[in-house]
Amino acid sequence: MRHHSNIRKFGREKTQRHALMRSLARNLIRDTRIKTTAAKAKELRPFVEKLVTKAKTVTVASRRLVSSRLMGDPEVKKLFNEIAPKYKGRNGGYTRIVKLPARDLDGSPMALIEFV
Repeated sequence: MRHHSNIRKFGREKTQRHALMRSLARNLIRDTRIKTTAAKAKELRPFVEKLVTKAKTVTVASRRLVSSRLMGDPEVKKLFNEIAPKYKGRNGGYTRIVKLPARDLDGSPMALIEFV
């Protein structure tokens, strides 16, 4: 039974799920909006919002923590220099999920996730 198990597994092992979230987060930071499945977008939102919240405090410790989560130096720089300063006065809700029509191939619900 899946009672109180609110993590989406996407048919992947733990390391593959972490790599998927890391890749989606890096793409979102690089492009500021990405098109993906609705389930992946819902799982990506808290991952990215925690990174943005951490990036709002510019310290060496926060930079190292964000860098360990993202594993991408250009994305970390963009997050700290461009994205996080825009949300200094905001207490969350940095991303928006817009539902799109289902994918033709398999009928999977699609979504657009972007920074507000």
